[in-house]
Amino acid sequence: MKLKTCCLLLLGFTVIATPACTRKTVIVKSSKPLPPGQAKKLTGAKSAKQYAPGQQKKQ
Repeated sequence: MKLKTCCLLLLGFTVIATPACTRKTVIVKSSKPLPPGQAKKLTGAKSAKQYAPGQQKKQ
């Protein structure tokens, strides 16, 4: 009984935790650069500032 309960708990945890570990792969086939807002959406960032060419520091 105890072994069966442990197995069910482990199986349940695995089913719940598996979708949280997935990654989103994006393949871009266009030669044009993406607009900053679209790049932000694809990466899941909070701000598009880092993708805007005018907002990057010159080195």
